[in-house]
Amino acid sequence: MNVYIIDDHALFRNGLISLLESRKINAQSAATAKEGLIQIEKFCFDIILLDLRMPEMSGIEVLRLIKSKNIKSPVVMLTTSTEEYDLRNCLKHGAQGYLLKDMDPDELVDAIGEIVKGSIVVAKEMTHILAKVLKNELTDNEASFESLTNREQEVACKVASGCSNKVIGRDLGISDGTVKLHVKSILKKLSLNSRVEVAVMITEQGCCKDRLN
Repeated sequence: MNVYIIDDHALFRNGLISLLESRKINAQSAATAKEGLIQIEKFCFDIILLDLRMPEMSGIEVLRLIKSKNIKSPVVMLTTSTEEYDLRNCLKHGAQGYLLKDMDPDELVDAIGEIVKGSIVVAKEMTHILAKVLKNELTDNEASFESLTNREQEVACKVASGCSNKVIGRDLGISDGTVKLHVKSILKKLSLNSRVEVAVMITEQGCCKDRLN
């Protein structure tokens, strides 16, 4: 696994590299957003760990640039912020994970592994905040699981279980492109911004208990 870290704090950056390398994970890093963006465009990484607060350019700005360049590597925010706004904003702009810098090292490594496999992971300390955000949004928009078609419900349940588009397509006998279209429709109908929000909503409402058993 090849991990790329963009973080302006040298002590944290170097400590994280040592941690990952002790687990046989290759890690490289950049101290600035500009340097990081140059390297991301040149080389392919399995995952990008991105700090939220940086002096020259915020993590959100970097995230938006990465997505605009159609870089396929999953981007994960690694931050000290437990603010609802930051979590919501990062997921809205395509982050595939939101992890905290004070996580247990084993939990952090496990989360990175799950994200590389296609899952979307939010630090357990943040799940109650995400659940509150989704509850408010669903109440405001009066969106519901029942508003989805049968196929969309199947796809949504697969998303909730952490499956990638490729795995969903294989399990349901449809193409990756068709899965992508279904996910886009699900997000629009439920007025949500990301797959992780779909997963939390379904978990909170218990929509897929029968389907996932």
